[in-house]
Amino acid sequence: MNKRNWFWNIVIVLTLLVCVLAFVLHYKNWSKFEEGHFQVVSGIYKQRILISDIDSIGFVQRLPEMERKNGFSWLAKEKGIFKDSLTDSKVYVFVDDLRQQKIRLVHHDSLKLFLNFSDSLETNSVYENLKLELENRNK
Repeated sequence: MNKRNWFWNIVIVLTLLVCVLAFVLHYKNWSKFEEGHFQVVSGIYKQRILISDIDSIGFVQRLPEMERKNGFSWLAKEKGIFKDSLTDSKVYVFVDDLRQQKIRLVHHDSLKLFLNFSDSLETNSVYENLKLELENRNK
C-alpha cells in the first residue's frame, strides 16, 4: 500500500509542475526585432514575420468576431490561432489584456495578428518600433 501512495504522490507533483510550467510559458508575450524580422512568442504560439511582408499596422479597441481553432481565454488574456469568418484565413492572437487597445498587424495581404502586452507602454513601444521599421522600409 505504501508503494501506491508514492506513485500517486509523484503523479500529482508532476501534474502540478506541468500546469505551472504551462502557465509560466503562456503568462506573457515576448517580442523582438532581429535581422528584418518581427517575432512574437507566447508559450507554444509563435509568429515570425518579415518586416517587408507587413502591409499595415494600427490600433483597435476590440477583437473582431472569430472562431477559435485552438488556444485559450483566461481572465483578460486571449491567445491562440483563430479563423476569420469573412476571409477564411488564420488570425494569430497574442493578447495579454483584452481591456487595453491592441495592435492589429496585417501581413501577406490578408493574414492578421493581434497583439498587446500587460503594460500599455510596452504595447506602444512595439507599435512605434513597427511603424519606424515600416517607414524605413518605404524609404
